[in-house]
Order: sequence, then structure tokens, then C-alpha cells
Amino acid sequence: MFPGFKASDFKVFDIPGFKPRMEAIRTRIRPKLEAAGRDLLPDVTRIGGADAFIHVARHARRTVNPPNDTWVAFADDKRGYKKHCHFKFAISRGAVRFLFEAGPENEHDEEPAAILTDMPADDVVRLCDELTRSRDGQFVLGRAVSAEEAARWTPREYARAVRDTFHLLAPLYRLK
Repeated sequence: MFPGFKASDFKVFDIPGFKPRMEAIRTRIRPKLEAAGRDLLPDVTRIGGADAFIHVARHARRTVNPPNDTWVAFADDKRGYKKHCHFKFAISRGAVRFLFEAGPENEHDEEPAAILTDMPADDVVRLCDELTRSRDGQFVLGRAVSAEEAARWTPREYARAVRDTFHLLAPLYRLK
């Protein structure tokens, strides 16, 4: 069962050096993400309208630069998520994020590029057009919660935030 994240979990991303940070991610963070994935999978499957599969970040291609975040992704492909629209529950130094992503994976920012409610509809349409026209376009929507706030949450509050956010983004996830 996912126990939630504590203040010390966010500090993992302050550990200097590749090997020490990766070890802390493997031993302290990844087991929590795996548990979150197992706990949330039935909800994500229901919300997404099809079987979903859990993909916990391994950072396997990294050899020098330690990651600034890590995540569990949910997609309808058992073999991977990067080529498909997917949901993601991520943790970093300053926040947890509940995301919908489409396009090549390169979003690791805690701060959004724009606030959707502040954007005119024409700008949103332009962003979607860019995603379909370019090979490296990416469309990411979601919710970020500060580490300070998230560290006080119960497991039930995390589950509610994931369900509520993914439910709002489900029509995009179902577009494929």
C-alpha cells in the first residue's frame, strides 16, 4: 500500500552525485511509486476506459547526470508508455505532479510553461497543432502540488488528487 511521500522523500533530489542519488531513488522512492501504481491501477483503468499498465521510471540510460524527478506512468501498452498518450504521477525536489502527456518525453519541469486558465483558446489550439506537426512537440497538462503541501497529505488525499486530475484529463487520454 502506498504510504504517501514525506518531507525526507523530496530531499532525495538534493543528494549530490549520480550513484548516491540513484541509490536513494531505488531504495526510498521507487518502492513507493510501485505501490502507488498498484493501488491506483484499477482507478486509472476505469478512468481511461481500457486496461492500463504500470511503468515505473528506471532511468536506465542515465550514467552521469542524476535525475531531478522520477515517476510512475500509466499507459494502455504493456511494453511501454513513451510512444503513447499516458498519465504520470511524478515526484521531484519541489513538487508532486499529476500529468497527462502526449508526444516525446522531455517534460521534467516543476514550473509550468503556462497556466491553462490564463491562455486564450487560440493559444491552446496552436499548441495542439504544434504537437501534430513536429516530431518533438509535446503536450502536457496536469496539476502540481508543492512538496511542502504534499508531505502533509495522507495516502487517501494522494489517491483523490490522482483520480480527480486524471478524470478531468481522461477525454484526452482516450483520444489515442
